Amino acid sequence: MSRKYNLAILGSGSAAFAAALKASEYGAKVLLTEFDEIGGTCVNRGCIPTKNLIHASLIYRNAVKGFPGIDAIASIDFASLIALKDELVAELRHAKYISVAESDENIDLIKGRAYFTSPSEIKVNGERYQAEKFIIATGARPAIPPIKGLEEAGYLTSRTILQLDELPESLIIIGGGYIALEIGQLFSRFGSDITIIERGQRILSRAEPVISEHLQKYMGEDGITIYTSASISEVRRGGEEKEVVVRVDDQTLMLKAQHILVATGRRANTENLGLEKAGVETDGRGFIKVDEELKAAANVWAAGDVIGEPMATPVAAKEGIAAAENAIAGKRKTVDYNAIPRAIFTHPEVGMVGMTEEEAEKSFTCACRTLFMKDVPKARAIRETRGVVKMVADARTKRIIGVHMLGERAADVIHEAALAIKHGMTVDDIMDMVHVYPTMSEAIKMVAQTFYKDVTKLSCCAE
Repeated sequence: MSRKYNLAILGSGSAAFAAALKASEYGAKVLLTEFDEIGGTCVNRGCIPTKNLIHASLIYRNAVKGFPGIDAIASIDFASLIALKDELVAELRHAKYISVAESDENIDLIKGRAYFTSPSEIKVNGERYQAEKFIIATGARPAIPPIKGLEEAGYLTSRTILQLDELPESLIIIGGGYIALEIGQLFSRFGSDITIIERGQRILSRAEPVISEHLQKYMGEDGITIYTSASISEVRRGGEEKEVVVRVDDQTLMLKAQHILVATGRRANTENLGLEKAGVETDGRGFIKVDEELKAAANVWAAGDVIGEPMATPVAAKEGIAAAENAIAGKRKTVDYNAIPRAIFTHPEVGMVGMTEEEAEKSFTCACRTLFMKDVPKARAIRETRGVVKMVADARTKRIIGVHMLGERAADVIHEAALAIKHGMTVDDIMDMVHVYPTMSEAIKMVAQTFYKDVTKLSCCAE
């Protein structure tokens, strides 16, 4: 006999749990299934462990680099850092996921690989479960490029590199996206020799060019070697090291390192789900096809990384909530991706929301302005003047349609810009708002002022 639910969710990450909690609010009986770790990528392998170690590495960097007038001595116990990271992950996995499900009488959580046997039934651990509606939120995993010799030589991914208990002496990273940059800088601060290989013309290829260009420059100044427009022809073992044969600028280089990290994007976890039994289709990379309301088939919705970019925990949760409301409450909710802020936790941090200049020019007559962080008083006060902020606006209405920031605390500051875009605010609206002085948030006001004035000729807080 099959057990019956109003909603069955495949997955237990941020999208799945957000959907389950929202469905429970409507009184739905919900089944959550998970074939891997409860909590998905964010708490286990992504946001929480990486940001924990990134913060530790920044503390170490600041202690070693110092501040004018301050000298400090610091040492690293890398194995202890990893053990403490693991403790934190286990604690939050239980507090934010397992105990949340256990405390909700409408939610049942079971471990096991679920797959569709029909449009109205899934099977898990040999047991059959029927549901009126389904949400697929099985996430994604690192994509491994078909490079000659890579499998034989061995490699790490974002899933395995933070399980090392010894600090690598050297690390070659294949890829130039946010995962490569965050992890590369993290290990570089701890003392590893880092080399990044990017096949595109610049790192962060989807970011505003001025952001990626400056970040690449800063990372180079910090001792990280970055090769762009680079193609890898072969990977092989060379004794205790791994060897990577790279073609750059008509030259063939032989690069060596203790470990190789592959960070070349992600692919959907959609294999062996029986999607054909539910009428669900995928694209060429395995990501589930959905409409604007996140619907994938007659009684099936999908949310989170399994449907593709943008892949981020808050985006996945927002999609999960929308999918649950559409499935259970019969709503027709969509997600406004233009107003969703994104961040990269390098140093300086990157914060982005809305359109780039190139994207905006397809629909608007653009007006853009750029401000360098050296002109922001708070940046000068804390001696962290690296960075830039660019504002993209509609030239006709002065409505803000994009803000891109590289600088101290950019991941926090960008929320002001996100609110401005969400509520249709203009450059003048931002200028008219009084900002606390001195703060990094003042950079948003100052870049708005540059549409009218040279801010380097203004006194503090003047308009």
